[in-house]
Amino acid sequence: MKLRIKGNSIRLRLSRAEVATLRGGGAITDATRFPGGESLGYELCCDAGIAMLSATVAAGTLRIMLPQAAVARWAASEEVAVGADLPLAAGTLSVLVEKDFPCSSDRTCSDDEDTFAPDRLRVDR
Repeated sequence: MKLRIKGNSIRLRLSRAEVATLRGGGAITDATRFPGGESLGYELCCDAGIAMLSATVAAGTLRIMLPQAAVARWAASEEVAVGADLPLAAGTLSVLVEKDFPCSSDRTCSDDEDTFAPDRLRVDR
């Protein structure tokens, strides 16, 4: 799982195996470790009991929850991403979960092994 944060925007990119794990009800977790022993964790999971995407931070871990029905539909389709804009006191937090595609340049990318074929690109919000 690749994590990209910029301002009030969070993007997660998932490999084929990670999408399959999520679709099967599993969670995907990772962490970035820092000198001094601190870490920033991030977790993506789905829940049949929720109707909309949510995002929380607790104990140094970012947790994104997706509705299971939305994950099932997205994983089985040609849709590239699923996401939502969550209201904040001032503005919104944009969260997007995407299928990962190979690098578009001529360079060799080690992360390209388990990516999705870029033949059809469609983003629905």
